[in-house]
Amino acid sequence: MFELDIPGFGLVRLEHLVSDFTGTLSVDGKLLPEVREQLNRIAEFLKVHILTADTFGKAKEELKGINCDIHILTGEGHDVQKEEYVKNLGVESVIAFGNGNNDRRMLKAAKIGIAVSEGEGCSVDAITAANIHVRNAIDGLDLLLNPKRLKATLRF
Repeated sequence: MFELDIPGFGLVRLEHLVSDFTGTLSVDGKLLPEVREQLNRIAEFLKVHILTADTFGKAKEELKGINCDIHILTGEGHDVQKEEYVKNLGVESVIAFGNGNNDRRMLKAAKIGIAVSEGEGCSVDAITAANIHVRNAIDGLDLLLNPKRLKATLRF
């Protein structure tokens, strides 16, 4: 559990980190340096879920050794699938990371949505749906590992 009282934003009680993989935690299907260590540290206090269409077919291999649940999305409507996943966990208990149009609904639904610009960039819809925009996943994950940064960004 992650708990933080943010002036003007309210009390945040997170139990889950839900993240896209391709373009968020990885570039061209390759996990970003430092992300493995950060995710395993975060997994000590949050349940980590990775939702991906696995565009490059490398997600399971790249995420090996990380304490997380991996969900490969199939069919159509990945934006709706991701949103429903967050809703099923309980929106108030979720922080979500994403970069694409198919992440926008998940970012909006989560208690805290973080739009990530990495090698692939970030869609405008993802940015406007999120509470925070960061340059890369490392910066975003650091907000959980250094909660005063998160508080400073979201306070009114």
